[in-house]
Amino acid sequence: MSIRLYDTATRSVRDFVPTHPGKVSMYLCGATVQSPPHIGHIRSGVNFDILSRWLTYRGFEVTFVRNVTDIDDKILKKAAEQGVEFWRVAQANERAFTAAYDGLGCLPPTVEPRATGHIPEMIELMQDLILDGHAYAAGGDVYFDVRSFPGYGALSNQRVEDMLSADDADPKNAKRDPQDFTLWKGAKAGEPYWNTPWGPGRPGWHLECSAMARKYLGERFDIHGGGIDLIFPHHENEIAQSKARGDAFAQYWMHNAWVTMADEKMSKSLGNSVLVADMVRRYRPIVLRYYLGTPHYRSMIEYSEAALEESAAAFGRIEQFITRAMELVGTTEPTTVPDDFAAALDDDLGVPGAVAVLHQTVRAGNTALAASDKESAKTRLGEVRAMLGVLGMDPLAEPWAGSGGGDAAGLRGVVDSLVAVALEQRQAARARKDYAAADEIRDRLTAIGIAVEDTPAGPRWTLA
Repeated sequence: MSIRLYDTATRSVRDFVPTHPGKVSMYLCGATVQSPPHIGHIRSGVNFDILSRWLTYRGFEVTFVRNVTDIDDKILKKAAEQGVEFWRVAQANERAFTAAYDGLGCLPPTVEPRATGHIPEMIELMQDLILDGHAYAAGGDVYFDVRSFPGYGALSNQRVEDMLSADDADPKNAKRDPQDFTLWKGAKAGEPYWNTPWGPGRPGWHLECSAMARKYLGERFDIHGGGIDLIFPHHENEIAQSKARGDAFAQYWMHNAWVTMADEKMSKSLGNSVLVADMVRRYRPIVLRYYLGTPHYRSMIEYSEAALEESAAAFGRIEQFITRAMELVGTTEPTTVPDDFAAALDDDLGVPGAVAVLHQTVRAGNTALAASDKESAKTRLGEVRAMLGVLGMDPLAEPWAGSGGGDAAGLRGVVDSLVAVALEQRQAARARKDYAAADEIRDRLTAIGIAVEDTPAGPRWTLA
């Protein structure tokens, strides 16, 4: 079965045919680093990390670009409020995003370009657009002439006549048309600026992605991704800029849905965001990845503590099988994923169907363990590890190996050591036939949420 992906531009699931056989070029709109990431921000990172892993598993060489917007109105506003340079705000929050991506097991992109590092490419793009009559300079700003591009509005299925004014301010009344959007903003007192043929200033939000995608992926590339909130105006404007210049640009548009709270998009401006840094203090990062990564990327995730607890329990069952299987058959390397798992991911990255196959395999493995069927248990273990590897959730592989789940490594290590001491004392009590003391140790562990199971290989503990 060929890989098929839902393309926002055509509103259909299409066979995926890469521009260059055996290679995939992918651009993901990354962070605007005005604040630390909440779990809604990181969802796209997890979703597209799974896509990249699956394409790699399928034999493609993936070039993955994920940008950083390190200059924009929000960053400048935060810097002014804090009385610091804009780059201090941007750098601090970029580090927070990197820590969140890394902590949730996202592989680093091939390149992660910053907007401020690509001003020459933006100037060149604007020059081409002005020369071809698609953009104009006015009052120190540069605007894109929306009506000069006949396809404007196709991605978001809108007509220019029905659109509201572009969402960027025009205090100079320099726009020819209210729908025209800003490519370049003239310098304001106290703000950072770069020199251009049209005067000093800084880039508008949309310009950077067209310039950076072209630099690293070329005039035509395969997949452009981002959250559904970027379809309009950001991605619509990227298409206008790039295609007006003559680039074929992205061939497939993929958009992940939101993490919501009370049916509202999670957003710091709405005061309903849950920061990644706070969540990983309460849940292991590998569990948070399971929670964000296992729903279909195009479906909303309604945040709830109950759903997180369900994710922790579900992933715990997988980990328990791996632990028990390794006790019986030893370390087993990942093998190949089952056909049904592959078919699910080939069908528009159908992670829910793939996860169902994963849990079916775990249940089959538990049946094999109950029957002491070492050969079958070993086969299922290899398949489970292969599936988890594609999902970025194999607890025996990097970055989770030996950590119990990423950022929680230190805490998990301390708990391991403390529980080991308690179990050693319990074993010593049983050896001297002091069963009352042994039972008391077990009861106290149970009371704090640690379940102890006696096995032929010795006691095993899990979080209850």
